[in-house]
Amino acid sequence: MTATPTATRAAELLSRPFTVGGLTVPNRVVMAPMTRKFSPGGVPGEDVVSYYARRAAAGVGLIVTEGVYVDHASAGEFDGIPRLHGPERGAAWSKVVEAVHAEGGAIVPQIWHIGMIRDQPEGEYAHAPHIGPSGIRTDGTEGAGKAMTLQDVDDVVESFARAAATSEALGFDGVELHGAHGYLIDQFLWAGTNRRTDEYGGDLVARTRFAAEVVRAVRAAVSPDFPVIFRFSQWKLWAWEARLAETPGELEAVLAPLAEAGVDAFHASTRRHWTPEFEGSDLNLAGWAKKLTGKPAITVGSVGLDGDFLEAFLGKGAPLKGLDGLLDRLEAGEYDLVAVGRALLQDPEWAAKVLAGRFGELAPYDAVSLGSLS
Repeated sequence: MTATPTATRAAELLSRPFTVGGLTVPNRVVMAPMTRKFSPGGVPGEDVVSYYARRAAAGVGLIVTEGVYVDHASAGEFDGIPRLHGPERGAAWSKVVEAVHAEGGAIVPQIWHIGMIRDQPEGEYAHAPHIGPSGIRTDGTEGAGKAMTLQDVDDVVESFARAAATSEALGFDGVELHGAHGYLIDQFLWAGTNRRTDEYGGDLVARTRFAAEVVRAVRAAVSPDFPVIFRFSQWKLWAWEARLAETPGELEAVLAPLAEAGVDAFHASTRRHWTPEFEGSDLNLAGWAKKLTGKPAITVGSVGLDGDFLEAFLGKGAPLKGLDGLLDRLEAGEYDLVAVGRALLQDPEWAAKVLAGRFGELAPYDAVSLGSLS
């Protein structure tokens, strides 16, 4: 079968290596973090090892793991979400890292505190308090939890630093901080959930203080060339149309302090990668992150789907969406890496097929794939 011009171009552009911090990844394909809940007691098993190794073997250059709770008492909700702390969990993650490396891939954990987005906490989280900058949920519900004290703030910052140091000790290639989707770091960034009147609240710049402190603590806890990636978004869970920034200037006010604090790359989470972020420009959110900070950027948002990821999450199957626009922007340098979520979840061979120009072999997304670690 003769490859189409788009397939040939995709193979050429996505196959290029890229360096961030002290890490060089073999190509531009990133596995996006996707919560799976298949790690009982927070311990990833052999099925998790195989799940990540399979995608590395199929050509994914950089794997960002599912969110991994930091060791703070209120960090999580579900028992099946993995953690890093503790010898059994560390040993299990070492197996994952070794397996991915053996297949030629790189891997970073996404470290995470969910803050106020806790509905039915279980296991070790069952009796922990719901905490956030102001005790407000992303849907606007007040009184559902408690506002963090300054001691709480310090404790959480330290928990992120410990998780980052553990990540490096376990052999991971970097770390991603989950600052998106209305979870704790994002709750500080967004005016809808941050109504504090101390130094961690107020205007847009003041609301970045917590995130910047997390970044600085993480940066200080790891080697200078150990990559620190920061994932952010405009939208939030249960506040889908929310926006951190209405203008490029406002976005710069958020991202510049984080870049200064030590972020090496920004992972800009959008629902549709092809959507311009601000009126008057074709740049998407990742494009603006790179333009405003000069840091490498990862784009994500329904790559490989026909429609956005939310429809796929709700069970609506979707075939491959054309990649021409994505490739145009990548070639122009608007962003540097492309993260793939649901399409790669459905088809572990997605990267291998795209990098070889075998578009006709790609499997359409089916939400049934969420039920297993294939």
